[in-house]
Amino acid sequence: MKTYVLRTCAGDMTSFDGSFTWPASGLVEAPDWDPKPECGGGLHGFLLGCGDGQLADWSESANWLVVEIDRETLIDLEGKVKFPRGNVMFCGDREGAIAVLEGLAPEAKHMPVIGARRMVGDNQVVYAGYYGKAVAGAYGNAEAGYGGTAIAGYGGKAIATAYGNAVTGNNGKAVAGAGGKAEAGAYGKAEAGDNGKAVAGDYGKAIAGAWGKAVAGYNGSAIAGAGGTAIAGDYGKAEAGYRGKAVAGEGGKISIEWWDGNRSRTAIGYIGEDGLKPNIPYPCNEEGKFVAVVKEEEKGNGSSADEFASLDSLPVEDLAKQSLQTLRRYAALHLKIIGASKIPGGKAKLLEKIQAKRKG
Repeated sequence: MKTYVLRTCAGDMTSFDGSFTWPASGLVEAPDWDPKPECGGGLHGFLLGCGDGQLADWSESANWLVVEIDRETLIDLEGKVKFPRGNVMFCGDREGAIAVLEGLAPEAKHMPVIGARRMVGDNQVVYAGYYGKAVAGAYGNAEAGYGGTAIAGYGGKAIATAYGNAVTGNNGKAVAGAGGKAEAGAYGKAEAGDNGKAVAGDYGKAIAGAWGKAVAGYNGSAIAGAGGTAIAGDYGKAEAGYRGKAVAGEGGKISIEWWDGNRSRTAIGYIGEDGLKPNIPYPCNEEGKFVAVVKEEEKGNGSSADEFASLDSLPVEDLAKQSLQTLRRYAALHLKIIGASKIPGGKAKLLEKIQAKRKG
């Protein structure tokens, strides 16, 4: 029975170690075939495009091949296969190779092919492998491999593995592995692994692992692991692990784990009580007390306070005459607008945020 493998070669058509040169088309045979289930002694590739994508050549000059082989001759090496001979059906770029592969083997369309970019409609499931991109509509399910991107619409689920990016709409769930980023809309849930970033909208829940960052909107819940930072909007809840930081808006609640020398404890605070202010990062000291983080810009002789007081008195049309950098400092340090330096839309959108905060 015939089947197909996907593989890459260098720009000069040589193999990974340069010891073998592949033809751009036609029959090919390994000069050193050995059926032992170990690397070497044969031709190698990814069965139906699936396997350990780290073994592929992702450089711009790489050639992507689709090779027809006899299924009975392949040896599974976990993450790739090897075979004695085959027939090169295509040689070209990645997108072209994947298109040819899926044309020859339609079942590959529903498998996590490395580097694949796919899109499906509502209520459907889509998979992409290593460095791939999967997009699904409302209530759909999108999954991408290492370093890939998974996007799902309203009520959908997006899953990306390590260093990937998972994004879903309102009421959805986004999950990213270590070092990845997960974003969910209102009422959604975002989960990221260690060193990752999880962002959820209003009424959402964001969870990040150790040294990660979790951000949730109004009335949301943000949870970060040890050494991480949890940020929640007004009336939200921010929880951080040992040596972490917690930030919450008006009416919010913060909690941080700390060690009293004998056991783990949890410090709990309520914004507006005991001197706790909204939108201020609070770590926990060795006595279980919250201590506000004071930025260098806020230390000194009070010149910043005087500057901000003068800006407070300006109408919006005069504020618009200030530099973007000045407005960002004013919004972040004085008005405590989270993410003021990264608001998309330039000065106009920042002024809208400032105006809304001042009215509130």
